[in-house]
Amino acid sequence: MLSQTNRAVKIDLTNCDIEPIHIPGKIQSHGFLIVIDAESIIRFHSENLVQFIPNVNDNLLGSHIDNLQPIIGSNEPPDFINHIITLGRANGFEQTNPFNTDINGKPFHLIVSTSASYYLLEFEPAQSDSKTDVQRMIGRSISEMLADKNLQNLLKNCAVQVKNVIGYDRVMVYRFAEDGHGEVIAESKDTELPSWLGLHYPASDIPKQARELYKVNLTRLIADVNQEPAGIITDAGNTAPLDMTNSDLRAVSPVHIQYLKNMGVASSFSISLMYKKELWGLIACHSYTPRFIDFRSRDSAKLIGQILSSALEFRQDEENQQLQERYKSAVDQLSRLMLKDNDIDNALTRNSVTLLNAVDATGAILVFDNSITKLGDTPTDVQVSGLLNWIKENINETFYYTDELPVKYSNAALFRGIASGMMVSTLSKEMGEYVIWFKPEQLQTVKWAGNPDKPVTISSDGLANISPRNSFEEWSQTVTGTSKKWSNEEVKSVVRLRSEITYAINQKAGAIRLLNEKLKNAYEELDTFSYTISHDLKNPLSTIKSFAQILLRDKDLKPQTLKILERINGGADKMNNMINEVLDYSRINRLELVLKEVDPATMISEIVRDLTLVYGIDENNITIGNMPKLQGDPVMISQVFANIISNAVKYSMKTEQPLVSINGTEDEHEVVYTVTDNGLGIDIKQLPRIFELFKRMDNVGDIEGTGVGLAIVKRIIEKHNGKIWVDSELGQGSTFSIAFSKRN
Repeated sequence: MLSQTNRAVKIDLTNCDIEPIHIPGKIQSHGFLIVIDAESIIRFHSENLVQFIPNVNDNLLGSHIDNLQPIIGSNEPPDFINHIITLGRANGFEQTNPFNTDINGKPFHLIVSTSASYYLLEFEPAQSDSKTDVQRMIGRSISEMLADKNLQNLLKNCAVQVKNVIGYDRVMVYRFAEDGHGEVIAESKDTELPSWLGLHYPASDIPKQARELYKVNLTRLIADVNQEPAGIITDAGNTAPLDMTNSDLRAVSPVHIQYLKNMGVASSFSISLMYKKELWGLIACHSYTPRFIDFRSRDSAKLIGQILSSALEFRQDEENQQLQERYKSAVDQLSRLMLKDNDIDNALTRNSVTLLNAVDATGAILVFDNSITKLGDTPTDVQVSGLLNWIKENINETFYYTDELPVKYSNAALFRGIASGMMVSTLSKEMGEYVIWFKPEQLQTVKWAGNPDKPVTISSDGLANISPRNSFEEWSQTVTGTSKKWSNEEVKSVVRLRSEITYAINQKAGAIRLLNEKLKNAYEELDTFSYTISHDLKNPLSTIKSFAQILLRDKDLKPQTLKILERINGGADKMNNMINEVLDYSRINRLELVLKEVDPATMISEIVRDLTLVYGIDENNITIGNMPKLQGDPVMISQVFANIISNAVKYSMKTEQPLVSINGTEDEHEVVYTVTDNGLGIDIKQLPRIFELFKRMDNVGDIEGTGVGLAIVKRIIEKHNGKIWVDSELGQGSTFSIAFSKRN
């Protein structure tokens, strides 16, 4: 037999974020563990079996689980464990857990979960140390928790109700920041305990891999920090560590145990709070005496966390929607003003709605058409001049933002009170034209639970003094040179505003920005050159492919040679596709528009029908709404819809339930079509570059594509004097909007 106790590298605060906490090789000893394979053969079990089953056979490994039936579940039907597993596999183990059974006549909970091809059978006592009937209290507690619509009061109510339900000494709502550090934002505690409200804890206290596990295990109990964990035994031939990600009994990192001991905490219990499938925070509960909470009570407490998560998501989405509507209204009004006023500078800066209304900024600068217009609180002219030089030299993206400008640009320390935060939207880098917004310094005094830059002391055993802190006395830190963060809604607003400004500039190009004839000729020559080169590349490429195919017919070639030839053949196909895409891209400007009334209903129905065949999805996954007619070139418009809809289908295929929605609206000025999916989404930082040639997002993986399709779509839409923009968040899907002007 072999102990599975984790023998990983010694963990200290320099590498605790790589500690393999999902394979500890031990369990908490208030219960015991048996692991079986698909044939119900015992492959692992915890060392403490004998403490719960005194007469158990010492040599269980390799035996069938049914051999334990007289001891485990003496009143259950034969083969009951396999029946539970079958039901769990069909309906989800959350529906079968816990199963009430007995060990030698004593009530136990059986909790089943999976680990690769194994099934974890965890047995815990069915009685809790808590004298409170958690399940009876839960309904009333949830009602009281949700009674107040104010978010801070909601969080406070939650802490109070969880404390009432589980009876721990201190209950905190702990929120994670973007950098992983956390803050106590609500608490309920025994009166004699000091308050920890407002205290911050560094990210190393709950490292990244622990935060990932909290997304899987929505509740986590440490019943007694002084209890020795029980090792896991397997046979000598099985050296692979047992993945205990889904385990309730999984032992706790020694670093975290020491951390709790240093705080004087004897037992802890946590409930995960989620926002859009990401970890928002925890309901963290501390008891200064050991406490065991049975599975049913933990599951009831988890319900509080899930309801609070839903409430948080609803409140946050409601707040985001209000912001989005406010910014959208401002951008819409600015768009109308730009199209109405021949002077774009005047439209953006000299009306009741200005650039400042597009975001929550206190100052803005428009650098446009050889002039600089300032709004609100901005740096001095000399400081702006230096800042613009830095932007020209260092910012190559069309979109940039920071909430710590003095860190990025040291001279900004001189005006940090006005501009510690900056957002830049580049209109034309070549002409040095920008829209810049500023946020002032937001001085913060951060209260840490001990110095976050804590020293590490390690005793002779390498463990006893490893902890985030031995002292938890409040330690204050004043943060300077930072502003309030730019929100996702502000980012989306600025991306859309840039699109509207570009559109307005293009609309007025004939009057205010006539292109130099020489530049126009050079552009046409470059376009012709691109077309010719791409066309001429097809002949040698066809030769390469032909020779590769001839060689592939030679049956005497070695397998490795065949594999190389297949890769050459595949590479030739891929290059041929890219050349065709470039030819299409180059051809658009050469084609004359054939404007007709287009009825997209038939066109889109055919595209959807083809896509359902190609990708094997149900037509019910694609919803087609209102389909107003529009003016355009039928061939080009078909290419636009085919590209956008196929992208929506492709990038939502990996979701559990792909959903694509296509809908059109119209008013007296324009027809707008939207294509929405629930797929991969786009990182907000990459939104400004989505329509650039050969730009593919980092998260597309092996999904086919060349990065040319959206560039073609944008060219077609611009040729129709239309607009296209996208609203997306990573993991939340995308909405592409296409606006076609109505022609008189």
